[in-house]
Amino acid sequence: MSLPLIMIATAVVAIALGRLTAWPTIHSLRTQLANTTRSTLHDPLTGMLNRAGLQAAHATLAKTAPARPLIVALIDLDDFKRVNDTHGHGRGDDLLIEIGDRITDIAALHGGTAARLAGDEYVAVLPARTDDLDRIADTIATITSQPVALPADGSPVTVTITASVGLALIDTSDPFTEVALHRADIAMYHAKRNGRNRHAIYQPGMTMPPAQHRRGPRLRDRRPPTDGATA
Repeated sequence: MSLPLIMIATAVVAIALGRLTAWPTIHSLRTQLANTTRSTLHDPLTGMLNRAGLQAAHATLAKTAPARPLIVALIDLDDFKRVNDTHGHGRGDDLLIEIGDRITDIAALHGGTAARLAGDEYVAVLPARTDDLDRIADTIATITSQPVALPADGSPVTVTITASVGLALIDTSDPFTEVALHRADIAMYHAKRNGRNRHAIYQPGMTMPPAQHRRGPRLRDRRPPTDGATA
């Protein structure tokens, strides 16, 4: 074999060995990147999308189907603090996981997606294939309020919790946080004010109820809509 061929063969073998040696490192880095991306977009407790993940999903939908109407349902559990105070934070987390699974199943059934925003607050985003928002809200409220058996020392504890649901009909082109969530949040607070364990649908011109009827200010309460319309 000539010297040039020997040199080429040696270089090829060296490159191949280098790739084989580097592959575990590359695989590990790819795995770490995938895990980091998932943790950035998903809630660590329930495995659902988090706020950032939901915004990313909405941004993708806005590009692929910009004129598609959506139903945004904001679900806030009623008196969740009582569960934590009575049964402990561990069982409270178990309850949040179970409720999250139920809301995820409802969203998937309607071809949508769901997320846990924070604490005891969830959101479902569904394609608006029907104008029957009341039926969707009733489905969410009914399934959420089914008893949940929580693990406990000795025997399980059965807990029943209700939810207040606010719904808004939006377009994918609407800014998600400043318009979609803001409107659903307004409707949800009206459901809370009207007695909890019920739902309200956002209507044009609807505003936040007086502060004394609200559980407390949230970050997005202080963000005015950016579409030039009344909240």
